[in-house]
Parts: sequence; C-alpha cells; structure tokens
Amino acid sequence: MEIQDEVVKKLLDEDEAFRKAYKAHKDYENKLERMEKKPRLSAAETVEKNRLKKMKLALKDEMEQRISKARAKG
Repeated sequence: MEIQDEVVKKLLDEDEAFRKAYKAHKDYENKLERMEKKPRLSAAETVEKNRLKKMKLALKDEMEQRISKARAKG
C-alpha cells in the first residue's frame, strides 16, 4: 500500500489528467456522502445518486489504470 501511495502522490504532482480525475472523484464522493445523510431522497435525487455512483466508479477505474501503468514503468 505504501508503494501505491507513492505512485498516487507522483501522479498527482505530474499528471494533470490524473489530478482532475482524483479531484472529481473526491467531489462525487462528498456529494454522495451528503445524499446518504438525508433520511429520504426524491426520485430526481435517487437518479442523481445513481449517476454520481457510476461516474465515480468510472473515474476510479481510470485512476487505477493510470496507477497500474505508472507502477509498471517503475
């Protein structure tokens, strides 16, 4: 895990696309956390929640691919 953290730090410093994906992922995570705190969601909020989850997952996949490539480069 320590190695991955170093790779993530390096990517955050050097790769703008990774940095944008990381920031967007965190933003989606924060929005989802706020939604989870609500006792009840409207139909529109439920649709938005599902959309955010999908987008967050897509960004996570993208970041994992970049981490794997960076790790392979050494």
